[in-house]
Amino acid sequence: MEYSKIFVSEGMTYTSYRNLISQFLSEGKTTGPDHSEFMLHYSKMNVQRMNRVDKTVQLQPSLLDALKALKGKYSMLVISEGWCGDAAQIVPLFDKMANAAPDHLSLRFVLRDQQLPLIDAHLTNGGRAIPVLLILDEEGQLLLKWGPRPQVLQTLLVEWKKENAEMTVVSEKLHSWYAKDKSVSTQEELAAVINQLK
Repeated sequence: MEYSKIFVSEGMTYTSYRNLISQFLSEGKTTGPDHSEFMLHYSKMNVQRMNRVDKTVQLQPSLLDALKALKGKYSMLVISEGWCGDAAQIVPLFDKMANAAPDHLSLRFVLRDQQLPLIDAHLTNGGRAIPVLLILDEEGQLLLKWGPRPQVLQTLLVEWKKENAEMTVVSEKLHSWYAKDKSVSTQEELAAVINQLK
């Protein structure tokens, strides 16, 4: 897998990623091939979620300390989509991380459905779950993968899906969990990931 090539030639900045989602929505579309009312609704909700995380969430001291301790330069390649609820809750954190350590972290986004070989190399329990964060070294070698959500939520999600297969019910529980957690669990895991880079 040529991670560096994907990062450089196809990766979008966070601003470009956000602008692309907004542009698609203005045309009655979302990212990916499914432009149903259902998916459009999710994409619109996700723009509001990303806006909220952008404005209200601060990086935790543990994550800031991990970022400050970085010595090398790393690339954060994120596989995401505008319709993905988990991505909306998490990807603004990646932007905050890159902004907190600009000399050490570069951030780019690619769309899952345009990068199937990439996501298929990083499946979660056999599925194309996103977001997925891939951290590359200066030579473009893959060092670490994180995602698609904090482990505590991943475990809960498996239980919720067993209890109720209705997607809207599961989604409601998911976003309620994120609202209560205020990104603390996600940031703790990301701090642990960054600490491995020292």
